[in-house]
Amino acid sequence: MNIDIPEGKGAIAYVWGEMVPGIGVAASNFSLAVYAHTTLGLREFEAARLRIAQINGCVFCLDWRTERDGQKVEEGFADAVTGWRTTDAFDDRTRLAAEYAERYALDHHGLDDEFWTRMTTHYSQLEIVELSMSIGSWLAFGRLNHVLGLDTMCVLPGAEVPRAAG
Repeated sequence: MNIDIPEGKGAIAYVWGEMVPGIGVAASNFSLAVYAHTTLGLREFEAARLRIAQINGCVFCLDWRTERDGQKVEEGFADAVTGWRTTDAFDDRTRLAAEYAERYALDHHGLDDEFWTRMTTHYSQLEIVELSMSIGSWLAFGRLNHVLGLDTMCVLPGAEVPRAAG
């Protein structure tokens, strides 16, 4: 871990909640809102989320599976995300979500007219904005946790939301 955590403190709650409560609590709320308020389908949501987790190398995020109404993506879904270009397990929306996540993270300047034509054929503008914000959250916070050495304890739904000390 690259940040000293006082004995008896949880790393995530301490770093996100106590060290910088004016920023960390807001960031945590944004991170949790992506899960709580999404309108995206589970498969496209998970394809984008897992692609970012793969790029960030967040061990916890790679093991995590979003659950909705008792449903999760199937076993092997993460392998399909890795091979998003060639897998036959994805429909066009799911494949585009994985592609968008990868390009957003690795080549955002390369998102050309051809890509946007395909994207707007399958996603509404509202869905594109929502997916963009979700990807931005996962990219930023996954990397933040990794850089600080917290990446085995990502803030995800069900985790305690850090609160300001005092």
